[in-house]
Amino acid sequence: MRALIQRVSEASVTVDGEVLGEIGAGLLILICAMQGDGEVQADRLAAKIAKLRIFKDDEGRMNRSVTDIGGSALVVSQFTLAADTSRGNRPGFSSAAAPEEGKRLYEYFAGQVAAQGIAVAKGRFGADMKVRLLNDGPVTIWMDTEN
Repeated sequence: MRALIQRVSEASVTVDGEVLGEIGAGLLILICAMQGDGEVQADRLAAKIAKLRIFKDDEGRMNRSVTDIGGSALVVSQFTLAADTSRGNRPGFSSAAAPEEGKRLYEYFAGQVAAQGIAVAKGRFGADMKVRLLNDGPVTIWMDTEN
């Protein structure tokens, strides 16, 4: 699985003018299931993200996790994280999981983040979403269970 994680002061996701999910301080997690991914990868990634120390401590050092600060997570599916730009100018997405499996793993991953004790808001898989965020730092981290 691939994830792009952003430390945010706030974030929201809207579909057709309706706000589906919004959070205050926490993490915006853009997530993509890749071919061959399963629950093992989702479990590992959710646990790693929950413990990722990217929030400031009292001395201003990145030493706290989202759980340490009582933050939330906005989990948004984004198959474009599977983009292959090695040939030509049009990205290919054939390495992304099939839509049915991608949706299942997206929902499962969001559930595993919640199981870590993090309040989770979500987007809608496959929808044309508008995501708003105020990146704090900025702090943006790329994670891939293949690495």
